[in-house]
Amino acid sequence: MGAIHPGEGFVSLGTSGVIFLATAQFQPDTSRAVHAFCHALPQRWHQMAVMLSAASALRWAVHLTGQRDEATLLALAADLSPHQRQAAPFFMPYLSGERTPHNDPHATGALVGLTHDHGPADIGWAVIEGVSFGLLDGWQSLQARRVPGSAPLGLVGGGGRSGLWATLLATALGEPLALREGGDVAAARGAARLGWLAAQGDPAAVFARDARQARVVEPDSALALGLAARYDRFRRLYPALRTWRDAP
Repeated sequence: MGAIHPGEGFVSLGTSGVIFLATAQFQPDTSRAVHAFCHALPQRWHQMAVMLSAASALRWAVHLTGQRDEATLLALAADLSPHQRQAAPFFMPYLSGERTPHNDPHATGALVGLTHDHGPADIGWAVIEGVSFGLLDGWQSLQARRVPGSAPLGLVGGGGRSGLWATLLATALGEPLALREGGDVAAARGAARLGWLAAQGDPAAVFARDARQARVVEPDSALALGLAARYDRFRRLYPALRTWRDAP
C-alpha cells in the first residue's frame, strides 16, 4: 500500500479488520491492545488496531437473513431512510472475540434493540455500522497519530468494494479513504514489493510505482451527526454486556 512514512496508513476491511499506521518509533499501548511492530523497512515502526470480525460479520448476516449474497443485503440497507437507520438495532461485532481495544477473547456478538419492525435491511445496516464503530474504537486507540498533510488512508479488502460501506466507514472515522486500483490484491502486491526490495535494496525505486488512486471517499456530513449519537450508545453496550456475561 506504500504506507512507509510516519502518519501514512490504510484500513483493511476483509474477513477481519485492521487499521495500520506507519510510525517513526516504537509506540505500544498494551492497555488498549494496540499492536506495535517493526516495519518492513529499516528504521521504521508501525501500529495496528485489529478487530477479529469485519467483512466476515456481513457474510454471517447474509446467512442469517437468507439473502443471496453480500451485495443483495447491502442494496437493501442502502434503501433505508435516515430515520430507519437511526431506528436500526445495534450490532456488537464480536463474533470471534475481540482484540483492539478490549483484548477480550471471550467477547461475543449481539443484536440489541430488535423489534417487529426490523428486517434484513435493518440488520444489514446494523452490521456494517457496528463493524465501522469497532474500527473507530481501534482508530481512537491509536490516538490518531497522523501527520498533517498526510495522504488519505487507503482502503483495501472485499468490504471496500461497497460504496455504502466505504462512505459509512469514512464518516465514522472522520477521515477520507482512498480506494486504489488493485486493492483487492494488496497482499500479493505487498509480497512482490518485499521481494523486489530484497533483490534491489532501493526503497525509492520500489515505491515509486504506487498503485493508481481510483477515487477518494469523503466523510458524509449529513450522516455524521446521526452516527455520533449512535456511536455514543454503541460504546456503552460492551461494558454492560460484559457485566451481564461475567455475572455469577
